[in-house]
Amino acid sequence: MSLSQFNSPWWLLFLLVVAGLVAGYVWVQRQRQKHTLRFTNFALLEKVAPSRPGRARHIPALLMVLALVFFSVALAGPTEDKRVPRNRATVILVIDVSLSMKATDVEPTRLAAAQDAAKSFADGLTPGINLGLVAFAGTASVLVSPTTNREASKVAIDNLQLSERTATGEAIFTSLQSIDTLAAVLGGSDQAPPARIVLLSDGKQTVPENPDDPRGGFTAARQAKEKDVPISTISFGTSYGKVEIEDERIPVPVDDPSLREIASLSGGSFFTASSLEELRDVYDTLEEQIGFETTRGDASRPWLVLGVLSATAGLILALVLRQRLP
Repeated sequence: MSLSQFNSPWWLLFLLVVAGLVAGYVWVQRQRQKHTLRFTNFALLEKVAPSRPGRARHIPALLMVLALVFFSVALAGPTEDKRVPRNRATVILVIDVSLSMKATDVEPTRLAAAQDAAKSFADGLTPGINLGLVAFAGTASVLVSPTTNREASKVAIDNLQLSERTATGEAIFTSLQSIDTLAAVLGGSDQAPPARIVLLSDGKQTVPENPDDPRGGFTAARQAKEKDVPISTISFGTSYGKVEIEDERIPVPVDDPSLREIASLSGGSFFTASSLEELRDVYDTLEEQIGFETTRGDASRPWLVLGVLSATAGLILALVLRQRLP
């Protein structure tokens, strides 16, 4: 533990006093030994000197010194990293509802598995986080504005409906607008609450075809970066997925490259999942990342406990071995 991890490191200077006490104790013991050696009549010494507990007599003093060391460290205010639940953050859960989501390569279907995992994700977020829900296909819609009411999000997830085409950029722009709206409503701070977009999709953007168009996914990801809103993308499905449309089986492989690029451009993370279990694992990871923040907190309590225990043990042993306090 470095000095930078103490709130009041100058209290560690008291360890010099402790070192001085140890040196003084050693000097006194040596002086006693010299006086004992000057007593040449050892037979008489054994009769007049009280019985000594030997080296064990030093244990109480050692415990008291340790107690002083522990108390000195505690007074210096040691700190440690602590995971604290976020009480002011916004998460927009974005779910692809294009027709490719009815593929059965993920049982029972991609959409059904996504709904199941999304509801678990909503339940697992820390209570103080505002969760919003956006669904997108050819267009994007805010189904639930960011709120701490998890039931509203879960009901909306259960009622997701499939539609044609995939407008990933519109989904991101819509999410950013929802985040800005909530920040304006909350107010009360010069700094907007931290926000993140969690985007689950299985297919390539089709509207517009070029993701670098003004309303494309890559353009939206760059704007998210400017607003300091990272996008965690989840590529959900397999490379062999197919859907049946008008009696025709159409391949709908997942599109990892574009989702990976969106995550990279926005400063977020990219995940893949090809089953319900894997998707749940991804959401569990995101819950840890989003729901908690790491802060420096006080860590003096363990040192105080050690100090109290050492001092108590030292006093008890002193009374047992020497019938007096050290």
